[in-house]
Amino acid sequence: MKTSRPALLIVAFISLALIGFALYLQHVKNMAPCPLCVIQRYAFAAVALICLIAAAMPRGAAKAGAGLAALASLAGAGTAAWHLYIKANPTVSCGIDPLETSLNTIPTAKLLPFLFQADGLCTTEYDPILGLSIPQWALIWFVILGATLVRIALARRRS
Repeated sequence: MKTSRPALLIVAFISLALIGFALYLQHVKNMAPCPLCVIQRYAFAAVALICLIAAAMPRGAAKAGAGLAALASLAGAGTAAWHLYIKANPTVSCGIDPLETSLNTIPTAKLLPFLFQADGLCTTEYDPILGLSIPQWALIWFVILGATLVRIALARRRS
């Protein structure tokens, strides 16, 4: 592969598709997003946006963009892992009151409340999807996307 452009576009597409699936779960299946779910949405959106911008850049800048997107993916993975810890330990709070209040005052939450407004509780149990919870799926996807982005960022030019 001469450029990383197709891979960056695929990562961006997958990230946007996952946000679309989250919207489906929220608006069709009535699964209210908690503050940690919303933070994970921000991380997927950051990965998608950075990848789309990086795909339009020259090779060196695209590799740097892949590295930056990998960091956004790492942040999302950390949030998903914390979400799983909270679900495993319901006595630990996700900070619903202060976190929800601060998240819902961010300009993006006011402009796009259907996407970035937190309304649920972090400990709410929903039916699993193919045997895994939503935060488990998010963690898996953040790891897959992050590993792909690290590979793009560290790839050497082939002659």
